[in-house]
Amino acid sequence: MAEETALLDALREVVDPELMINIVDLGLVYGVEQEGETVKVEMTLTSPACPAGPQIVQQSKLALEKVEGVKSAEIKLVLSPPWTPARMTDEARDQLGIF
Repeated sequence: MAEETALLDALREVVDPELMINIVDLGLVYGVEQEGETVKVEMTLTSPACPAGPQIVQQSKLALEKVEGVKSAEIKLVLSPPWTPARMTDEARDQLGIF
């Protein structure tokens, strides 16, 4: 099994193409759980109609499946709780000029 830090590091490689910040620092990842060789992720998007949604989901799946000990990844998009900038890391807020 992969460590949670390795899984989150893999997801940090996935960048929102509109904001140019990774999905972990944006606060889009709500939960990561591994069952055997399968990783299950609950995540959201910055808006329900995000045009980059399918791309972000696919890149997340591919990034996780490169981690040693992971055979498959399942990405579940959730809309509750809704995403807000308060979920972002301080570094991500700084990059976007949100204080």
